[in-house]
Parts: sequence; structure tokens; C-alpha cells
Amino acid sequence: TYLYLPFQFASLVFACYLWSADDLSWLGIDGGLGVMSKIGLAISVGVVAGIGINTAHELGHKKIEFERRLSKWALAPSFYGHFYIEHNRGHHVRVATPEDPASARFGESFWRFLPRSVVGSLRSAWRLERARLERLDKPVWSVHNDVLNAWAISVALYAVLLGVFGLSIAPYLVIQAVFGFSLLEAVNYLEHYGLLRQKTAKGRYERCSPAHS
Repeated sequence: TYLYLPFQFASLVFACYLWSADDLSWLGIDGGLGVMSKIGLAISVGVVAGIGINTAHELGHKKIEFERRLSKWALAPSFYGHFYIEHNRGHHVRVATPEDPASARFGESFWRFLPRSVVGSLRSAWRLERARLERLDKPVWSVHNDVLNAWAISVALYAVLLGVFGLSIAPYLVIQAVFGFSLLEAVNYLEHYGLLRQKTAKGRYERCSPAHS
């Protein structure tokens, strides 16, 4: 699990070089990559970023602080740092209920689910983190906010890549990020599609079981 991260970031850096290079003769390419090749490369790197979210999922469930920090780094290329909060404290609690943005409703297409899950998960993560910080009597807009500090890693990463390789790589960074987190959302769509936990006599949802995934 640890080893995935250096390969993930090495792939992204190498892709940035390929997107920006004007002379790739050493690879047998006349000049630089064409637009379609750059888009194809962005999708390939997006797959790497998507698997990186799965790596972040594994690390985010750990209790060791170092591993939880690595989870945020694995989410940085896809700019999906809020997943660190929403998945563990939101999705796990509300899965297979109407309150969970990452649980697809019966009859809902993937293309309707995708924006609802992306926006809903972001809002949920922010609400959860704001509530946690308010309980601790700490400011929401601070380094203590795990949504903000996870996003800060992405901002720093993108700033370094754009600074080194130029603004021309920006569209391809966006493509790989969107494709990466869309892979996660495709998994979310399939895992709980149309499945609902029933409410008990006390008005609470029944315990989650394999029947709900």
C-alpha cells in the first residue's frame, strides 16, 4: 500500500513532462505529443489517480496518524481530499439511506448520480468537519480543518507542477483529476444502487448488512 504512492506521483510527474515536452525524439516521437495523445495520457494517469483513491481508502481507515496523512497525499492528484472525511464519517454512517449522496437511488442513471454524489459529498464533508471543530471550540477556517488541509496538499502539488512544467498542462491535470474521481463514483454507483436500509420501530435505520452492498 505504501509503495503505490511513489509510483502514483512518479507517473503524474512523468505525464506532466510528456504533456509539456516539445521534443520527444528519444521516444521515437517527432516533436511533442498531439492533443489526442495528451488527452489519452491524461485518462491513463486518471486511472492511476482513481486507484490512488482506493489506496487512500485503505490508509484512511487506519488508526496510525502517519498512514492517515498518507491517505490525504494519495487523494491529492485527484483533488478529492474531502473524501478523507466524507467516506469514514459520512458514507459509513448513512450508506444505503436517502441521506447518503454516495448511494445511488433505484432508477437513477449514473450521469444523474455523478454530480449529486460529487457535490453532496463535498457539502457533507464540510458540514461534518465544521461540526467537529465547533465541538472542539476551534475555528473552521484553520489548519485544523481536515478538508482544507487536504485540499491544501492538492493546491501545493498543482502549483509546483504548473510552475515547473508550465500552464499548458493545466487542462490535462483537470482531465486526469475528473476521470480519477469519476472512477470512484462509478464504484459508489454500483455498490449500493437501489439498496435501502429500513427504519426500525425506534425510527433509526437498521444496521448495515451485506444485503445493503
